[in-house]
Amino acid sequence: MFYSINGILMTTTESFAVVDCGGVGFKLSVSTNTLSHLIHYGEKVCLFTHLSVREDALELFGFFTEEELDAFKLLIGVSGIGPKAALAILSVLTPGQLALAVTSGDAKSISRAQGVGGKTASRVILELKDKIGKTILPSDDEGGLVQAAPSPQNTSEARDALLVLGYKRAEAEAVLKKIDTDGMEVEEIIREALKRLMR
Repeated sequence: MFYSINGILMTTTESFAVVDCGGVGFKLSVSTNTLSHLIHYGEKVCLFTHLSVREDALELFGFFTEEELDAFKLLIGVSGIGPKAALAILSVLTPGQLALAVTSGDAKSISRAQGVGGKTASRVILELKDKIGKTILPSDDEGGLVQAAPSPQNTSEARDALLVLGYKRAEAEAVLKKIDTDGMEVEEIIREALKRLMR
């Protein structure tokens, strides 16, 4: 129903933001990551949105980037993960960090989110391992993560993946120059690059 909202940032709390759009104040539940970008009241902002419809309530969720919105949609598709839990995960992990945690099987990082235990984190990894590559990382014609190819091509694919994750081209190229990518698959290059970028 709603894809994005453009308006004036009225106020924020620890869990939501209010955006004035055409004289109507929209309350949007947001992650800590999105909240960190909403610091100047009275300025125009654009948030990508997801409308959660329940029998007893309608709740609007807001995201600073489309990548975070995509990650949120993936998370709420996991059995046992509702919008609140998904938002909690995205409050401790960026979309790129979530992709790394899922592809590397790092349940501990996911379980840092409030209300998300080890079993739930493991379920997130199990159910998203084959999906997150299609949405947040580039995929090949068969829908999986890009596999081995000549090293220069792999490096190029890895750079494109980092751009999709929101990193600037200069950042991506700089970190890839520091990695010996000879013989590495694309997925391995991406993981190593993300580790270095998040230090």
